[in-house]
Amino acid sequence: MEPVNLFDLATKQSQWLAVRQSAIAGNIANVNTPGYTAGDVEPFEKVLDRTAVSLTATQAGHLGSAATNAGFTIKPEETTGSIMPSKNTVVLENELMKAGEVRRSFELNTAIVKAFHSMMMMAVKS
Repeated sequence: MEPVNLFDLATKQSQWLAVRQSAIAGNIANVNTPGYTAGDVEPFEKVLDRTAVSLTATQAGHLGSAATNAGFTIKPEETTGSIMPSKNTVVLENELMKAGEVRRSFELNTAIVKAFHSMMMMAVKS
């Protein structure tokens, strides 16, 4: 039986969501800071594209290499809207919408892991 990597994927997305949530919180905290540039993390899809999948050595004679760990960094957002006279690029409404997206993604991630865990437990008990 092959190991299922759904839990690894859910963990990686949860870590990404935590970094994104902290970036959004920082943007909201600095909404009135002159010259502050809003930041966000790159989309999770790009993180997955960058993550290499590799084989794992299960015996001493096997050749294998570890999968790369994609780092999540907060980068300045591109200014698409209007900039405040104080040169602050944070739009509070956009940040609140992003915070709602993060919350929904956390809930979906947790629900999927919980359902998958229940299925695995039923399969093991049977």
